Amino acid sequence: QVCRGLRTPRLPVWLCGTAGKHGVLFSTDGRLLRDWRVERRFPLLLCSGRRAQSTTARLSVDTHSHPWEEHRSEDPGKRRPSLEMAIRSKWAGATVSWNGTDPFF
Repeated sequence: QVCRGLRTPRLPVWLCGTAGKHGVLFSTDGRLLRDWRVERRFPLLLCSGRRAQSTTARLSVDTHSHPWEEHRSEDPGKRRPSLEMAIRSKWAGATVSWNGTDPFF
């Protein structure tokens, strides 16, 4: 029998697999599971388990951003990292900031 903690996690956790790479995307804020108002701006942490990743990547997600608030210098046809697209499948139109870390997933 599966314990209650595994059926109903206290913290939001997503297992990611894109382009043959696997990782864990999670938040340390349990309110993200219980209160929809917290989904405005929140941090997510990414661990890929790869040797090249020495620290946890800290991403910032803004679900109420607008397209014109994104960086104007970016090419509109530029492809986004696959992890950003996965995050946008949960929060459509969200802006994801890698906070200075080069997107590696």
